Amino acid sequence: MNKLRGLVLAICVLALGACTNFKTHSEIEALNEIQAVGSPFTQHLADEYRAFANRELNEMLDYPDALHFARKGLAAAAGEVVMPEPISDWNLLPQHMEELSTARGRLIVAFDLGAREILPQQSAVAQARFDCWIEQQEENWQTNDIMACKNQFMDAIAALEGAVQPLQAPEPEPMPAPVELPVAAAPMTPDDAMYLVFFDFDKSEIGAGGQNVLDAVAQEVQSRNLNSVTIIGHTDSAGPKTYNNKLAMRRANATRDALITRGVNASLLRVEGKGEDELLVQTADGVREPANRRAQITFE
Repeated sequence: MNKLRGLVLAICVLALGACTNFKTHSEIEALNEIQAVGSPFTQHLADEYRAFANRELNEMLDYPDALHFARKGLAAAAGEVVMPEPISDWNLLPQHMEELSTARGRLIVAFDLGAREILPQQSAVAQARFDCWIEQQEENWQTNDIMACKNQFMDAIAALEGAVQPLQAPEPEPMPAPVELPVAAAPMTPDDAMYLVFFDFDKSEIGAGGQNVLDAVAQEVQSRNLNSVTIIGHTDSAGPKTYNNKLAMRRANATRDALITRGVNASLLRVEGKGEDELLVQTADGVREPANRRAQITFE
């Protein structure tokens, strides 16, 4: 750990040993008992951090690091995406800092290319072994433990890179072209109107382009006498179907909330989530397709 965090925790252990020991044990006991939720990756990651924290506490007698990794495990068990340890948080020799920075970069690239969705368990192993490696490398005296964590990380990252390599493309993933409505001689009826808000991969935040679409939707709703506005969230086919169903609902609800902030009557809005069941662009399972990551808005 970095000097400041390590010093603070060391002082707590020395000055308030009984209190800190109780705190450490209580956090790890909570991690041991919690039922992990979230994506397959976060659930596997919680398991990895559980084993890591228990080892640090019971075998290494390293109370500060046991507490730190127990907290990461609790966050993962709650469904949060917990990142690998930042290099700057640890006191490393220059040659070790360079090596670990390269390793962390490889892991982040693999995650960005979909490794957490394709190989969730192996991705969790890779992250936990990286964190083990950096923790052991800072201590820099237990050579066998350093090499065990490092070698296990190298095996895991090689597997991840082999799985995601075919997904790499020579050009960045293009965003869908704006949907252009045909010019009609007569005004479009409410039943014919359809608006699309697109999302980044595994995200439910609405970008600048989507905000502009919602501005237009809000103006249209307020200018018409409508019975209802239907918002249907969709995903692409990458990732587990159960996770995609939840992500689709998050996208639909984010769109609903954004329309309410624009003055649209909440009683008009109806939300659904279709997950990957109704793809705009037909793909095989496991394909990251930007046009399929959308919320679809229609009027009645």
